[in-house]
Amino acid sequence: MTSDPDRPPQDPRQGDPHREGLHPEGPDPAGGAAPVVLLVEDDGLLLMEAADTLAEAGFTVLEAPHADQALRVLESRPDVEVLMTDVDMPLGSMNGFALARLVSRRWPRIPVLVVSGMGSPGPHDMPPGARFIPKPYAPSALVRTLHDTVRRAA
Repeated sequence: MTSDPDRPPQDPRQGDPHREGLHPEGPDPAGGAAPVVLLVEDDGLLLMEAADTLAEAGFTVLEAPHADQALRVLESRPDVEVLMTDVDMPLGSMNGFALARLVSRRWPRIPVLVVSGMGSPGPHDMPPGARFIPKPYAPSALVRTLHDTVRRAA
């Protein structure tokens, strides 16, 4: 990642504004606020790559390394507009499919996107209306799918 010489250096304790707070460029091109996505991924490198891709596409990204942390985020952040979760997460009390089903029940307004490199979901793995993308995915496909998912939920 490169630094912008016109921007003052950021205190690393404050976090990246694309990932945790307001999107510095303001509203998205459609005229609304930057959509807030909760990204749940246990692989640090994949989490960082997906978060950077989504932030560059205009999303505000909240990160969680496992399902239990994702639930804490959802309980404290009513502005989450879409959940993107990996399936295989060894930490925490549940995998991504269980998280997707739970979120669909507790927060039915939040659409769910499930990603996995372990194969396609079985008939009862995903909640109704959830979408699936196999890994590896093209960044453009991820961005397009999340924008479509947010639009359909609006």
